[in-house]
Order: sequence, then C-alpha cells, then structure tokens
Amino acid sequence: MRILGVGIATLDIINTVADYPDEDSEVRAIEQRRSRGGNATNTLTVLAGLGHACSWAGVLPEEPDAVEVEKDLRDTGIDLRHVVRLQQGKMPTSCITLNRVTGSRTIIHYRDLPEYCSRWFSRVDLQPYDWIHFEGRAPAELAAMLERARQSGKGFSLEIEKPREGIERLFRLPDVLLFSRHYAKQKGYESAPAFLEAHARHAGKERPLLFCSWGDAGAWAFTQEDELYHQAAFEVPAVVDTVGAGDVFNAGIIHCLLRGMPVRDALRQAARLAAIKCGQTGFGSLGDAL
Repeated sequence: MRILGVGIATLDIINTVADYPDEDSEVRAIEQRRSRGGNATNTLTVLAGLGHACSWAGVLPEEPDAVEVEKDLRDTGIDLRHVVRLQQGKMPTSCITLNRVTGSRTIIHYRDLPEYCSRWFSRVDLQPYDWIHFEGRAPAELAAMLERARQSGKGFSLEIEKPREGIERLFRLPDVLLFSRHYAKQKGYESAPAFLEAHARHAGKERPLLFCSWGDAGAWAFTQEDELYHQAAFEVPAVVDTVGAGDVFNAGIIHCLLRGMPVRDALRQAARLAAIKCGQTGFGSLGDAL
C-alpha cells in the first residue's frame, strides 16, 4: 500500500541515564545517540518496515542537521518528493533524557521552523495514495488539509498527542482518531475508557473509529457501533527504549486496518508491536514482528 504521512521530523539527541537527575545536578550519561525522530516520520519508518511505500510531506531547512535527518529518511526508503525546503530556520531538535531503570523519557524540544501548511499540501497529488496519516499540529492549517483528504475519498487518520487550540473542531473529519494518554489526561480523564466513551457521547454516531493507548495499562478502541475493546499491555522483559512507542502503535493500527483486520485484532497487533519496540533501541526489525 502507498501511504502519505504529514507532520514533522526532528533530530533527537538521546542521553540514557541510570536514574533521572535532580535539578541543578550533574550526572554522567551511560550512553548517547543521535537519531531522526518526529511522530509522523517515526510512524512512516515503521510502516516502511512493514512493507508499505511511504512518502513524507514536511519541512526541512537548508542546514547541516537536516542533512543527517534526510539521509536517515532516504536510507529508510521514505519518498521525499513532497518535502518543502527552506533556506532559513533550524532543524527541530529534541533533547531526550531516557531513564534506564524505569524506561521513562523526558523531552526538551526546540523548534525554529514553520509548520507544513495547507498551501503546500494543496500541491500534493493524493490520487496514488491508499492512506494519509496526519500529525495533529497547527489546527488552522490542518483543517483545510483534512477537508481536502476527505474530499479525495482516501482513508485517513489523525494523531492527537497534545492539546492544541481549536483541534477538537477537526475530530469529525478523519476515518480514524489516534489519541495519546497525555491528551486524555490533560482533558481531565484518568482512564482511556472514560475518555473514549465521553468523546463518543459528545460526537454522536457520525464519528471516526477511536483508539487510545495508555502505556502499561494497554490500549483501547471504540467503534462506530459503540463497541469498546481493550488490549492489555504485553510484557516487556526489559524496558530499553520507550521513545516513539506511541508512533509504533499508530503504525500498527494503520497497517492492520489497511490489511482489513477486525478492530480487535488490529488493537492486539499494534499493542504487541509497541511492546516489542520498548524492548529494543530504535525501530529496526519491527517489520519482522508482524
């Protein structure tokens, strides 16, 4: 299948520590690595590993860090024909502190680059794609992009990771909504079922298929037929790297739905894939898991 992803790429600088440091302290990292990150491109990387032909619509500045990111994307086999290149700006950078004991990660993100906008998206030929996946950023621009995707008749999904002003107005448009625990908790919910059921009551019958991952509590799906499914988290023998686990879950859902799997099976496979990710560094070999 051919999949288009719309969102950001980042340069991630990941420091692994034995324990999270106190404020105003100095600790030695166990290890450090640099990698290409960003929700949309992480999801595309996994989907490419699962055998899909993936394209990215995003922004790259003309500067050295972007060269490193672009090389990683090309090596992964992601098509970059829809990338907008700007002479000014800095590659978005995430400095990540990864706790070896708990697997938690703390992120400090720096951004000095415009978001991908609807004017650029209007130039993209959507006809070749079987699915379009959007990262929930810049709601004012995203609205026009989602409307265009809807008019194209293509299947498409929207990831909602963080609260953003006005983004709730877009929830009726996609076929699939992928919510994070962070978003649900910021909205005052302490469990995925409570959040999904409340959202479904508010949205009514004309709503997308809903998913929400909740870390070690597992993941849930809520269908248009009011069926609520839960998948318990799979055991991870040793948590190594949780960075991007949510993006892996999203990729698993998209992959399974494109293969025509029932929602319950898609939920199980996506949760399994995310657990495997937590037990390894990076996204390599995840395609073999399914």
